[in-house]
Amino acid sequence: MIKRYSRKKLTDIWEEENKYRIWLDIELAASESMENIGLIPKGITKAIKSRAKINVKRIHSIEKKVKHDVIAFLTSISEKIGPRGKFLHQGMTSSDVLDTCFNIQLIRSAKILLDDINKILKILKKQAIKHKFAICIGRSHGMHAEPTTFGLKLAGHYAEFKRNQKRLSNAIEEISTCAISGAVGTFANVDPRIEKYVAKKLSLKIEPISTQVIPRDRHAYFFSILGIIAGSVERIAIEIRNLQRTEVQEVEEFFSKNQKGSSAMPHKRNPILSENLTGLSRLVRSYVAPALENISLWHERDITHSSVERNIGPDSTITLDFALTRLENILTNMNIYPKKMINNLNLTKGLIFSQRVMFELTKNGFSKEQSYKIVQKHSKIAWNNNISLLDSLSSDKTINAKIKYNKLKQMFNLQYHTKKISLIFKRVFK
Repeated sequence: MIKRYSRKKLTDIWEEENKYRIWLDIELAASESMENIGLIPKGITKAIKSRAKINVKRIHSIEKKVKHDVIAFLTSISEKIGPRGKFLHQGMTSSDVLDTCFNIQLIRSAKILLDDINKILKILKKQAIKHKFAICIGRSHGMHAEPTTFGLKLAGHYAEFKRNQKRLSNAIEEISTCAISGAVGTFANVDPRIEKYVAKKLSLKIEPISTQVIPRDRHAYFFSILGIIAGSVERIAIEIRNLQRTEVQEVEEFFSKNQKGSSAMPHKRNPILSENLTGLSRLVRSYVAPALENISLWHERDITHSSVERNIGPDSTITLDFALTRLENILTNMNIYPKKMINNLNLTKGLIFSQRVMFELTKNGFSKEQSYKIVQKHSKIAWNNNISLLDSLSSDKTINAKIKYNKLKQMFNLQYHTKKISLIFKRVFK
């Protein structure tokens, strides 16, 4: 991933030197276990640990000749530790190291993502409570529907990210496995006790059954969850972008003192951060399909998944971390305009109360079909003549015969639409 969309906390996890350190940790844990059960001499692990050094350049140099990254790694370590190197990797296969390491990197990355989500939940809750009764128009198909509140909008996003928090925790659990089962996963040349020891040492669970590789349905699930979280990021970003449009102007990204919006038009204040989140979310979701394709490998294993995961492992987690961090910044600093919300809500001069009026007409002797036709007719009149729906309805003799003006006027009450907001908030923020 390019530095522009990366944070060091994540990129460090995927740096090659860190990867090789994890490989060494796995090999040392396996070596310790072999010592414990008497497969190799005592003191080997301590001696290896004291002399082993990670030299990325040397590993690359060896790999150019042998065309195998794990062999190159083991050879470079053996050069430092001498004859004791023969006790490393006994009975193990490359996938034991690669897959266990990959899961560790995913877990470490996901824990940072989980922290990102927790920060977003905190700011969403704060902003939702602050704007709990900031009345605004709700829209369906992009058109004015009925009143809602900006706080309720944010509460909806909070609930979604609360689900994402749970999903990601489940995804971490799903890929927290370790496989040290040897060629084709039969333990023919490696004692199962070694796998159990390594798993415990590295805070993982044993993979109940592997085919030399850890089953890739686990990883498909993990990357699918990242894709869902990216979708949630974009949903908020799109809402902010739409609400920032000039003709709406209910919410906008913070615009700093020296910031410039356009090279050609000095007046522009573009929602560039939210647009950026849409683009980054597309990237993260694009990694889901290849992760799903990785489930189907030939027989006990092949390496068609390898090149995919070397890309999507770092890229998806680094990108999503950057996106979540940027979203938190947007939500913390965004400008919110309650007066503009009210102005927009009043644009249709009461048409947004049409359902309430129709509902009340059915209580006063009109059938449902009659009520719908009456309200729809007056909605058209009001819209075409730029008058309020109340004025149009109050001129109807059929309505006047059954409903007095003051009672009709009561149907145009905004508080009617906010009376259950506290109930919803109690459900969401229980």
